[in-house]
Amino acid sequence: MTDSTIVNANSTPTYVVGVDYGTLSGRALVVRVSDGAEVGTAVHPYAHAVIEKTLPGGDEPLPPDWALQHPGDWVDVLRTAVPAAVADAGIDAADVIGIATDFTACTVLPTTADGTPLSALHPDRPHAWPKLWKHHAAQPQADRINALAHERGEPWINRYGGKISSEWEFAKGLQVLEEDPETYAATDRWIEAADWIIWQLTGQETRNRCTAGYKGIYQDGHWPDRAYLEALNPGFGDFVAKLEHPLSALGDRAGSLTAEAAGWTGLPEGIAVAVGNVDAHVTAPAAQAIAPGQMVAIMGTSTCHVMNGERLAEVPGMCGVVDGGIVAGLHGYEAGQSGVGDIFGWFVDTQLPPDYHEAAAAAGVDPHEYLSGLAAQQAVGAHGLIALDWHNGNRSVLVDHELSGVLVGTTLATRPEDIYRALVEATAFGTRTIIDAFETSGIPVDELVVAGGLLKNRFLMQVYADIANRPLSVIGSEQGPALGSAIHAAVAAGAYPDVPAASAAMGRVERAVYRPDPARAKAYEALYAEYRTLHDYFGRGGNDVLHRLRRIRNEARR
Repeated sequence: MTDSTIVNANSTPTYVVGVDYGTLSGRALVVRVSDGAEVGTAVHPYAHAVIEKTLPGGDEPLPPDWALQHPGDWVDVLRTAVPAAVADAGIDAADVIGIATDFTACTVLPTTADGTPLSALHPDRPHAWPKLWKHHAAQPQADRINALAHERGEPWINRYGGKISSEWEFAKGLQVLEEDPETYAATDRWIEAADWIIWQLTGQETRNRCTAGYKGIYQDGHWPDRAYLEALNPGFGDFVAKLEHPLSALGDRAGSLTAEAAGWTGLPEGIAVAVGNVDAHVTAPAAQAIAPGQMVAIMGTSTCHVMNGERLAEVPGMCGVVDGGIVAGLHGYEAGQSGVGDIFGWFVDTQLPPDYHEAAAAAGVDPHEYLSGLAAQQAVGAHGLIALDWHNGNRSVLVDHELSGVLVGTTLATRPEDIYRALVEATAFGTRTIIDAFETSGIPVDELVVAGGLLKNRFLMQVYADIANRPLSVIGSEQGPALGSAIHAAVAAGAYPDVPAASAAMGRVERAVYRPDPARAKAYEALYAEYRTLHDYFGRGGNDVLHRLRRIRNEARR
């Protein structure tokens, strides 16, 4: 690409579309290539949301810890949100030069050789449906994957902090084999939704380096070998064949928009379609946080922590480290928390008394804002509580999705705002635990950059700054993943030579918006010590009661 390409993009407005596939909806964002200005957006809620009780059209209850999705909902985002975003922008669709998408991960589905989802062919079989990232029913398979890897000394296991998550591709695939071998046998391709949606846009299968590395155990040019897989289960030896495909770098052009996809989206046929990517990883360039030492926390229903490092290190409990997993030339690290906004939502939806809902309505605010206002009036530690943020299991650093939430210190004087504050603090302690794991492993974290829907809560952000004892920068966009996808679309279309160049021109961030208060940060050290005591006691084998309670619950529900 020559410098004139960028000059032309600057002189004649051209645009790209970023599509962010979340847990409950998909968002399309139209972005001007020259400066990253966001000119139009639209959201399409998934008609089937998260499928966790019964299959569509069925009445047989799904087992505990299942979470599925409907691939038709993803295509509907292209049909509705993309043209609506272009209309909202008030631009000529002919001026759009590229489109890119990002997805939750590991959200994975079985398909035929031509990409047809097995759920379309066998809608009555639960294992034929896409498994959402928070499908945690494969924990027994994950436990065996980890135990055998350590027993055999598999070289890749420490690239994932010593544990493969039940959320990742191999655990979910092994669960299909062992619980529904007919569906497993019918699975020609086991593919991340991030890559499947690109298949629908371009008409050709591609696989991206990000999900292959973080979710698919692809390291140093190799998948786990056949002997290891057959030791897990003799029928699992062919699993890699369902995954294997040449990998593409992030920002590469996956192909061109087909006539059919152009009809869905209203965009010009033949424009560039970028290689698929993960919602958290595309956000780092959007927040101009791709230098070593900058950790990005994408905070929503869950939180994903990503950062680049110049050196390869083994961080206990991390989700993975991948060469070029965020940008080329650096080692991309990932960690995360399986529940954050979901925990606050659970409390408000199921535990908050009616009079608090009424008071929030009378004040003209939502319950979260109301509780945050009450909680912000408290001194650190005044509620006398400590919570563990494991309501949806623990992704990092324990990598155990059979753990559950804990709350200690309640009395008859405990009020809802006390518990709400303790839950907010618990999630911040969880992030602090992740930061400590990185720094102990020789990967410094100098700055915490926050993106996602939760950054609107100023009380929560200040708690995070105080507990992390670091300045918090915030992304200068409410649509970080979609903006990040748009940045990758611009690179795929040839408007910029690489992702860092596009990030510098199109990304945005506000530095050090929240600074730690020294007195509060010092007070939180005592509470953090108590959190770590409970964290290790309940999470590292001091008392296995949480696992026993889960087994009792599961037996009672059968």
